[in-house]
Amino acid sequence: MAGNTKRGGMSALGGLVYSTDQGRMCPDCEAPIDACVCSDAETLLGSGRVVVGLETKGRKGKGVTVIKELAMTQAALEACAQQLKKHCGTGGSVKGAVIEIQGDQRLKIQTFLAGMQIKSVVSGKV
Repeated sequence: MAGNTKRGGMSALGGLVYSTDQGRMCPDCEAPIDACVCSDAETLLGSGRVVVGLETKGRKGKGVTVIKELAMTQAALEACAQQLKKHCGTGGSVKGAVIEIQGDQRLKIQTFLAGMQIKSVVSGKV
């Protein structure tokens, strides 16, 4: 009891984190995570400084081309990923704000993005 009166008590903890009625709560809008209003669909996910790179860590030596920092909404990012997969003829996915395309497709992707008027930088040796 004496520990809660120091430094503002329970209100200093930042509010409700979990409720047995609704599950996890958003720390910003204090709504259930499923009904969170602060994750707006029109929010741009990247900064616009597009980096096209190759990652092999954690993939058993298989290379995956990653495209980071695209200044697009989630829906536009997924549409762009679909176009990139068709253009490269490979599979891929969107994880968070990163598009992953199977294989080393860095140059194909850079020319495709240039056709869409998006400047990009290739990281690593090609």
